[in-house]
Amino acid sequence: MTKHHDTLRTGLLAAALGAIALPGLAQAEEVRFATPPWPGATVKTEVASQLLERLGYATSVKEASTAIILEGLVGGDIDVDMALWRPSQGGMLDPRLESGELVEVVHNIQGARFKLAVPGHVWDAGVRSMADLAEHADRFDHSLYGIEPGNVGNEIMQDAIDDDAYGLSDWRVVASSVTGMLSQLEANNDGERWTAFLGWEPHWMNVVYDVHYLEDPEGLWGDASSVSTVASAAFVERAPNVAAFLEQMVVPIEVQNAWVHAFSREERPLEAVAGDWLDANPERVGEWLEGVSAADGATPALEAYMDAYLADR
Repeated sequence: MTKHHDTLRTGLLAAALGAIALPGLAQAEEVRFATPPWPGATVKTEVASQLLERLGYATSVKEASTAIILEGLVGGDIDVDMALWRPSQGGMLDPRLESGELVEVVHNIQGARFKLAVPGHVWDAGVRSMADLAEHADRFDHSLYGIEPGNVGNEIMQDAIDDDAYGLSDWRVVASSVTGMLSQLEANNDGERWTAFLGWEPHWMNVVYDVHYLEDPEGLWGDASSVSTVASAAFVERAPNVAAFLEQMVVPIEVQNAWVHAFSREERPLEAVAGDWLDANPERVGEWLEGVSAADGATPALEAYMDAYLADR
């Protein structure tokens, strides 16, 4: 994070915190979220959306690729995205932060991971690092399993092959989809066959499978991952109360793993996953709403939230 960006973020969020008690139309306008089609991002956005609606805000959620979302944020068609990954998407995000068009509100998940992984039986056999892969190339069928074509994770793996990093020049990236990749992992999870695949956390794969993330001595995957909430600078200025809430909405990684498991693995309805979790976790919700008001600019947010909760019973 640059000094310029840090100063901008601090100034805008300080303004937000100083203005949250002020009533006005700006605070009651629709909050326009966008999210890439990833289960964790989808549920997290739905939780934020439902919570804001209980405070009296209107919300909408658009699904799109990260590139389209960033253009929408800059163009004024989208207000908030809660799924910007660092460092893998930093190259797309940082120029827009530098220009002052966008604000990185908060790292909403700490300890996230996005890198090459193997199942437990492969880890137990001694494959602990990307440097161990080439020695066992035949067991892996010289293949690294990725997700949709064009994904940055696939590109990192392909770059490793092109550059002969870790002796992988004769390997290939198998691009598929999240579902396709995990189906391959499931098929090869019998202890006999070996799979190296693109893994990330939070995701239900970390709940269902024994996932281990490979060491990367050459730093191909960058520093430790985090996930950011990003908003347009114009939105932060005109909706400081919402910005204050978003700054406080930090999600424990085990919570988002559970969200993704319920939504993607158990295939529970999105609205129910988010709503049931909110109802069952008033203490966490209270932390997120501390010092925030409802959309009317006067009622304490937690009071309005509980009134809405009781009205639904």
